[in-house]
Amino acid sequence: MEGFGKLGINLPLLIAFVISFVILFALLSLFLYKPVMKMLDERSKRIKESMERAEATKEEYGRAGEEVKKLISKAREDGQALVSQASQMGEKLKEEAKEGARKEAQAIVDRTRAELEEERDRIIDDLRREFVDISISAAEKVIKETLDRERHRRLIEETLEESATFKDN
Repeated sequence: MEGFGKLGINLPLLIAFVISFVILFALLSLFLYKPVMKMLDERSKRIKESMERAEATKEEYGRAGEEVKKLISKAREDGQALVSQASQMGEKLKEEAKEGARKEAQAIVDRTRAELEEERDRIIDDLRREFVDISISAAEKVIKETLDRERHRRLIEETLEESATFKDN
C-alpha cells in the first residue's frame, strides 16, 4: 500500500472513488440505462414500423400504378370502341339519309308522272270536246240548219269511244 503512496495515489480515496463509481454505475444502469434502452427500442420499433408502412405504401403505390395503367388501357379501348361505334352510326345515318333521299326522289318522280298522265288525259278529253264542237259546227254549216246539239254530241262521243276501243285492240 505504500507503493500507492509513492505513486501519489491515496488508497482510501481510490476505494471511495471505485465504490462511488460502482454505485453510480449501478444506479445509472438501473435508472438510466433501462429507460434509455427502452426508449431506443421503442424508437427502433417505430422506425421499423415506419419502414414497413413505407414499404407497404410503396407496394400499394405500385399496385395502384398498375391498376391505373389497366384503367387507362381499358379507357383507351373503350374510347376506340366508342369512336368505331360512332363511325358506324355515322355511316348508318348517311346510308339512311341517302335511302330517304332516293325514296323521296322516287315519290316525286311517281307523283310527277301521275300528274302528267292526268294532264294528258284532261288535254285528250278537251281535244275530244273541241273536236265534237267543231264537228257539230261543220255539220250545221253543211246542212244549214241547227241540229240538236246534245244528241249529236253524245253520238259523236260514242263514235270516238268506239274508234278508241278499236285502236286499243
